[in-house]
Amino acid sequence: MTTLPQGPAPSLPDGWYARVPVVDDVDRLVELGTARRRRTRGEGSADRDGIVAEVVGLASWTRRQVVALDPDGVIRGWATVHDRAAGRTEVELTLDVDHVPAVVLDTVADGLLAWLESVALDYGRERDVLTTQLDALLDRDDDLKREWLHRAGYRCARTWLNLTRPVDPAETFPAPRDGVVVRRVGVHDLGDGTTLPVAEDLQAVHRVLEESFEDHFNSYRESFPEFATRLRADPGHRWDHWWLALVEVDGDPVLGGALVASVLAPGAPGVEGSYVDYIGVHRRARGRGVAKALLHAVMEDAVERGRDRVDLEVDADSPTGADGLYRSMGWVLHHTTESWQKDVTVPT
Repeated sequence: MTTLPQGPAPSLPDGWYARVPVVDDVDRLVELGTARRRRTRGEGSADRDGIVAEVVGLASWTRRQVVALDPDGVIRGWATVHDRAAGRTEVELTLDVDHVPAVVLDTVADGLLAWLESVALDYGRERDVLTTQLDALLDRDDDLKREWLHRAGYRCARTWLNLTRPVDPAETFPAPRDGVVVRRVGVHDLGDGTTLPVAEDLQAVHRVLEESFEDHFNSYRESFPEFATRLRADPGHRWDHWWLALVEVDGDPVLGGALVASVLAPGAPGVEGSYVDYIGVHRRARGRGVAKALLHAVMEDAVERGRDRVDLEVDADSPTGADGLYRSMGWVLHHTTESWQKDVTVPT
């Protein structure tokens, strides 16, 4: 069964058409994603598990998406809108730049970007907000996508440094400073060999991250259900990759920081890695070695699990100078990405 996109279809060249992607499209979407990575980064493959999650898995629940097919019925593009939070939508556009003539490619890009914006406005109306922000991420060397976004009214708002650090099986890591304790979120033992995380600890991680990022670029409120559901949709998510840091203040332990990590798909050597999705240190705990303690915890965990690297992303203009800390601890630049944004008024 061919499912047409909800609402108006994208405006595409004659003979082209759009439909909602299905599981049988995954192989083709992996091809498109891999070609883009190799064109802009020179290496790597698209994350198949992540694409499955977006097309038919948990991640599809908060997304609307279409694939664009040429007159021969070949998928040449994929456009996705993620309803991230009230007033915030993430958009993604992948096109087959190697097999579509440039003049046709531009028309397809313009049509899909207009469709993405219309869906973002639909989300805004459903959320009952006056404005919403569209946010697109691109690799710094993706000149074609940058041109399409610029033409559609987006602006480059931020640069992100994507860092990587190898971990050695023989590495050891120092204990936290006095007055700092790092622990995983607690779990309930259900008695049948399974466990579930303690709700209060998960909510504490969310709360300390929200408060830690209040003075960071583009900070916005994301509810706990949105936060937890979004992270669980990642195939690499694991509850035992959530950590809390407690610091002693006036003799009492208080929340000082949190870190959420996930599993990275195997790289070229066929070995998994760890990825730091979030690390935040509350203002009341800064300067006490909390960030280092959390990072040492995730690196030690990676060593114990036989992983070969820990990756993370940092704002190139972080107000806390976090990139300097990471570099001092052995992280090096892998690639650079940019956030391109557009603010739009939601029609009433």
